[in-house]
Amino acid sequence: MNAVAQILRWPKEQADRLRHALWTSAEIAAATGGAADGEFQVSGVEMDSRDVRSGDLFIALKGEAMDGHKFIDKAFANGAVAALVDRPVDYPHVLVADTSSALEALAKAARARVSAKIIGVTGSVGKTGVKEAIFASLERCSRGTAHRSIRSYNNHVGVPLSLSRMAPRSSYGVFEMGMNHAGEISGLTAQVRPHVAVITTIAPAHIENLGSEEAIADVKAEIFEGLQKGGTAVIPADSPHFERLRDAALKAGAKVISFGRSEKADMRLLDAIPDAHGGSLVTAAMGDQRLCYSVAEPGEHWISNSLCVMAAVHAAGGDLGAAGLALAGMGGLKGRGARLRVAVPGGHALMVDESYNANPASMRATLAQLGQTPATRRIAVLGAMKELGEFGPAFHAQLAEPLLDANVDYAVLVGPEMVALARELGRGLANTLGKPLHFAQCENAGEAIAALEEFGLAGGDAVLVKGSNSVGLSRLVAHYGAREG
Repeated sequence: MNAVAQILRWPKEQADRLRHALWTSAEIAAATGGAADGEFQVSGVEMDSRDVRSGDLFIALKGEAMDGHKFIDKAFANGAVAALVDRPVDYPHVLVADTSSALEALAKAARARVSAKIIGVTGSVGKTGVKEAIFASLERCSRGTAHRSIRSYNNHVGVPLSLSRMAPRSSYGVFEMGMNHAGEISGLTAQVRPHVAVITTIAPAHIENLGSEEAIADVKAEIFEGLQKGGTAVIPADSPHFERLRDAALKAGAKVISFGRSEKADMRLLDAIPDAHGGSLVTAAMGDQRLCYSVAEPGEHWISNSLCVMAAVHAAGGDLGAAGLALAGMGGLKGRGARLRVAVPGGHALMVDESYNANPASMRATLAQLGQTPATRRIAVLGAMKELGEFGPAFHAQLAEPLLDANVDYAVLVGPEMVALARELGRGLANTLGKPLHFAQCENAGEAIAALEEFGLAGGDAVLVKGSNSVGLSRLVAHYGAREG
């Protein structure tokens, strides 16, 4: 039997009988309480006119400083077929009283019409990478019918936008949820209404607003409030806040699956061996079941992430074999571990792009990985960690230890918050090889580029670029990325 015949004989499922259009004008009007002007179908939903593609519905959101209605013409020039607006326009549209409220209503309708298994992901560190790995796993085992929030669309706009893009034929939906303050995840999980709620880890991110790690754990645990009846909570067994998270999950009526190195973990690490390509070969146990799989992403933190992914896929009823294949094929995400091979004098340098986010836990994890990376010289470009408040100076100064442990040869410290670390390194501390760590202190990404150019990268160097997104180190990565080859 040839391939075409096999495809034609593929067993049909109920979802296969659903139409392929994402929304019709009548459905949008019914969901939002608006009035449709014209009949149309849309294949996507977008709020940024620059990202509009052919067939999209453009949602003209209004913010404090920007009004999306000003970009209607650009959206249609880029291929939009209709718009969601709060005033009549000379294009096909659905007229509503408030576009932000209408987006939430559209998201609610999208969530209500699917029979998909929904997974929600939050945590202080690793939530985007874990979300992507869970999606890749479920995409493999669902004939391409998994859906997820793209990039870091995890806030009060990104989550409903991601929900509104979920096709009615979806088998799985994976959604990331973030927060800066208490109550934010509570609102997001009420929209997502997950069957599986995942917390990757608890660390002092956003501690400026919340005051303690215990408070951060409580806020992350808000994700359990939206769990559907009979739902599952996936939590880190190695966290000092494990009991706190477990109790919150049980209070919400959830079944609990834990992951980690601890003997009490349900998805438990048995062994992890570094492989020749920088990743790991992992052996884990889930009850009587033994799992052996490869993780392409380097670092101890990705071993833990992989256990979290396996636990979540198991809880969602997915295929663990497919999850293993997905983890073996994962590449680093832009700003979150992408690896660039940069042409420099004498050959090539490795640049690891972690420029999107930073907190004390992720800084330590990525510096540890830099220390394990074979290199002639190791260079760390570190941007300030934001939202640490009064804890900031101490957390920045404490980066001296992982820098020295990683045997970093040169560090570029970017942002005023890095003064505390510069002061600590200025004491003449030596690394494990007895060499002092040389460093430059810069105010911004432009100065960091100049400092790195003056230092001069050479073949065999390994460069870690990590900082909070607002520091703008993606500019430095783009500067060197132009030499990738």
